Amino acid sequence: MLTAIDRYLARLIALPMLGTLVISAMLLVLDKMLSLFDFVAAEGGPVSVVWRMLANMMPEYLSLGIPIGLMLGILLAFRKLALSSELDVMRAVGLSYGRLLRVPYMYAIALALLNFGIVGFVQPLSRHAYEALRFELRSGALGASIKVGEFTSLGKRMTLRIERSLEGGRNLQGIFVRAVGKDGQTVAVTAAQGSFLATDDPDTIIFRLRDGVLVNDAPKYKSPRILSFSSHDLPIDLPQIERFRGRNVDREKTIIELAVMGRDPSVKPKLRNEIRANFHFRMVEVAMMLLLPLAALAFAIPPKRSTSALGVFLSIVFIVTYHKINEYGQSIGALGRIDPIIALWTPFLATAALILWMYHVVAHRPGGQPIGALEYAFAKLGKQVGKLLRLGRRRKKPDLAAEGIS
Repeated sequence: MLTAIDRYLARLIALPMLGTLVISAMLLVLDKMLSLFDFVAAEGGPVSVVWRMLANMMPEYLSLGIPIGLMLGILLAFRKLALSSELDVMRAVGLSYGRLLRVPYMYAIALALLNFGIVGFVQPLSRHAYEALRFELRSGALGASIKVGEFTSLGKRMTLRIERSLEGGRNLQGIFVRAVGKDGQTVAVTAAQGSFLATDDPDTIIFRLRDGVLVNDAPKYKSPRILSFSSHDLPIDLPQIERFRGRNVDREKTIIELAVMGRDPSVKPKLRNEIRANFHFRMVEVAMMLLLPLAALAFAIPPKRSTSALGVFLSIVFIVTYHKINEYGQSIGALGRIDPIIALWTPFLATAALILWMYHVVAHRPGGQPIGALEYAFAKLGKQVGKLLRLGRRRKKPDLAAEGIS
């Protein structure tokens, strides 16, 4: 049963954790949004597909943001307790760090399970859906093949050009169409306006043209036939669009599929290395979340009579660096240079040993400060920078007495 102190810690952790998670996810979304808008605009696709692609990228961003949010949520909560001396009071009344970490570990276990579900099952499926949208944009399955102001080929026998597109594509203006039949017959059409209409046949659409001229020519005609019309329906056979591949990429497989394929002797060695590397990469990322409360506590407590925020900065560098090391381990494991177990679990064990040592120093050594040397060096560097800035400001001040100004 949770005590009043547990509920107090839960509130202290929740707000910065959720805030950090939302901010980190939004920053990643904004960064990706710009490139997606450029990509969709270049392919001539509808703007709505950008939001669908971003929605499919959210699980990947959450898998990165959840560990950062957990780390900073716990760190900022204990940092606040340390700076306000509440942590000293809790320690004085007999609460050990192990007891104080009960609530942080509740958060850690719950978020680790959530992250396991995301990276193990949700993220692979959403990644496949994201790649499918990119494929459909390039292939024209989303209506992105017809670009305004450019000549566009619909299959091998039809060329289309549209000057302007109004009302979201429902009103097309300045239209030119040229179609070539199998018997050598050609049809060239210019029209002031037009619109696409669906038919019962999914492979055929109707291009309804208004106020235009049609020129029909064939080898057996002595001269082209010219027809003016107020409305003309031109059937268009849609080009066959290649189907998107299945989930045959390792990062689009669920964790269960990776485990099964990694033990399958019929899988080629190169593919098996990629599968095993991806499997162990996901597992070490989730396993590290169970050590983050210990790391957050070690980074959170500054030296006595100090308000240094070096621990906050180091915690972010720590978790990002570990993630990059895992990505490198996954790459060399997939190439077969090192066994994926060694490439990914060795950095995990080394990092775990470092975290356990840092926690031991904080929890079991009186006045222990695992980053004390860095705090001291950071303080000295800050003083030197401050002196240089003050000296620079003094040199910039004019000498009023020397200039005869009283």
